[in-house]
Amino acid sequence: VQLQASGGGLVQAGGSLRLSCAASGRTNSMIVMGWFRQAPGKEREIVGAITWSGGSAYYADSVKGRFTISRDKVKSTGTLQMKSLKPDDTAVYYCAADTDLEGAVMSLSSYDIWGQGTQVTVSS
Repeated sequence: VQLQASGGGLVQAGGSLRLSCAASGRTNSMIVMGWFRQAPGKEREIVGAITWSGGSAYYADSVKGRFTISRDKVKSTGTLQMKSLKPDDTAVYYCAADTDLEGAVMSLSSYDIWGQGTQVTVSS
């Protein structure tokens, strides 16, 4: 599986942005798609995840109620819809896939396939 994230950019605080993650290759091997972010000087953290088959979504407390994760199995695309953005949301955002489900869906170490990041900058 190959993943490519897109949709990042500069947005004012309170604004919205939608990120996409296009999957290609052996997409039927994806069990979970996760979204992560890494701010300068900070560790990479999970934003949320979605089970590819059933569409169950999970969120980090910091984004609950503001971010929505979805997926389109036909288009092999995952989406991270972000609303009410804050300057603290500024980071490089990554999508990743778990193809073996050996760990928890909200654990960074569970993901074995990573896409390149896309920069999200929220100005105050």
